Amino acid sequence: MADGRTRTTRKKEGVNLENLGLEMGNKPPQALDVEEAVLGAMLLEPSCVDQAMEELKPGCFYDPRHKMVFEAMASLVTEHVSVDIITVSAKLKEMDRLEAVGGPVVLANLSEKVGSAAHMEYYIKILKQKTIQRDLITASYDILRDSFDDTVKVDDLIDKAQTRVFDAIQSNVRREIQEIGSVINVALAGIQEMQSNTGLSGVPSGFVSIDRITMGWQPSDLIILAARPSVGKTAFALNLARNAAVDHHMPVAFFSLEMSAIQLAKRLMTSESGLSADKIKGGIKLEDFEWEQLEYKLRDLSRAPLYIDDTPGMQIMEFRTKAKNLVKNKGVRLIVVDYLQLMQGPTELKGMREQEVAAISRTLKATAKELNVPIIALSQLSRQAVQRTGGSGKPQLSDLRESGSIEQDADMVLFIHRPDYIGLSENAEDRDKTQIIIAKHRNGETADINMLFKSDQIRFMEEEDALLAKALGTVTESRMNQPDFADGIPPEFL
Repeated sequence: MADGRTRTTRKKEGVNLENLGLEMGNKPPQALDVEEAVLGAMLLEPSCVDQAMEELKPGCFYDPRHKMVFEAMASLVTEHVSVDIITVSAKLKEMDRLEAVGGPVVLANLSEKVGSAAHMEYYIKILKQKTIQRDLITASYDILRDSFDDTVKVDDLIDKAQTRVFDAIQSNVRREIQEIGSVINVALAGIQEMQSNTGLSGVPSGFVSIDRITMGWQPSDLIILAARPSVGKTAFALNLARNAAVDHHMPVAFFSLEMSAIQLAKRLMTSESGLSADKIKGGIKLEDFEWEQLEYKLRDLSRAPLYIDDTPGMQIMEFRTKAKNLVKNKGVRLIVVDYLQLMQGPTELKGMREQEVAAISRTLKATAKELNVPIIALSQLSRQAVQRTGGSGKPQLSDLRESGSIEQDADMVLFIHRPDYIGLSENAEDRDKTQIIIAKHRNGETADINMLFKSDQIRFMEEEDALLAKALGTVTESRMNQPDFADGIPPEFL
């Protein structure tokens, strides 16, 4: 019990680096003489104040007295007051900290311990290095403590460990200011690379009309694909995943919270082979030549870098951990989540559905940005999308279900609109017609893209491709009826 009480107390109080250093027989990383030199230079040289304020923060000072002096200086800078011994003394007295740091005498001593102001950059570098070391020690201790706690889930532990180490490093890494000339040179190099490749800067969707607007799914973007149930969200998402993995050999991760991996595989087999869904499901027996067709058509699909996770009710933190591992170990370039509302958010938000969905949405966006890969998240639409009168029944951003933060966090929002689904199409020839509506596009234009959905093949097609396929099928059927057609389909029709 005593050990349990000690561990609980430490968890509440946080990490005491001094005590931890004593336990391990080592001093926490520190450079008190350098801290004094930096503060002394700031008291004497205004340019050193600007340099230090740009790169340092109070946590960079290990000695609590030095930290208080720096905080007083920071307050003076915020108030546009010059920094010197008199003003800093007055500010410390105002903050009731002058005696805590040792009085005005300590400030006078600091100004005498300064080296050359020209060495300021070197001093700052030393303090930042010591800060990173201390932050890593703190992060490691937190990880160690949580690892002994059986109440912490392993997936949460892994994610927190990665985040803490990453934050300890990134918080002390400063991005240099860049001249526009160097940025333009990098941009020109990127344009040149795109010209020599596909011309797309992101992951191809496989649909020319969409890629023309998006230039591919862009890294770090959160793309929401929304529609009412049974309209074709999963089918379209599978088409996108298949096009990237099979046609362009880009690794894709597909997280399916609704359908099993076998069900997804059968859908992919249907769209890839061109055979009817009933035959793939086993409702209708396959002929011998259809077996051969199936095996031939599935060769590329079976070798594609497409990874499926069908864990039901996945926790958002578990998703983050798995996504990080897939990007790191498999080189995944695109992540698909089917679908957002089936994910489980933070435990503390259970019962507050709107806040839970908002937390899931924010985490998806943060994950896309951290991993620098696009994430396509499927989402349900509310019932008002089909109950609204006017506007040709097209869905709107306000129809996104359960949380307005989905619209806010998304870089792009796509809707699948099928007029026949809501009874707006009575003509049998128009029942395949579908629109992909780009309703929000943070970095480009919005548009309504006309497509066809072949439900028997679980496949979306652009209108031009469908017309070409239909014409080719008509010509092929005509040739097959001719007497000289004995060896199957001629090469020009394959």
